[in-house]
Amino acid sequence: MKEKTKLIRISEVIDRTGFCRAWIYRLIKNNSFPAPVKTGERSIAFIESEIDEWINQRIAESRGEVA
Repeated sequence: MKEKTKLIRISEVIDRTGFCRAWIYRLIKNNSFPAPVKTGERSIAFIESEIDEWINQRIAESRGEVA
């Protein structure tokens, strides 16, 4: 069975990462963070599984593990 794809807003990404909005956008610009999905003319969201994977990779790297 395929896992549901859930979109989350920037406010939740900020809560999960502890980064401010500007830093998240800087990481996106540098291709160091999952890109958002355009959900409307003036709105975006992030794919929850991509954010979770990014966080898990940071944890693994900080502990010297291979992700």
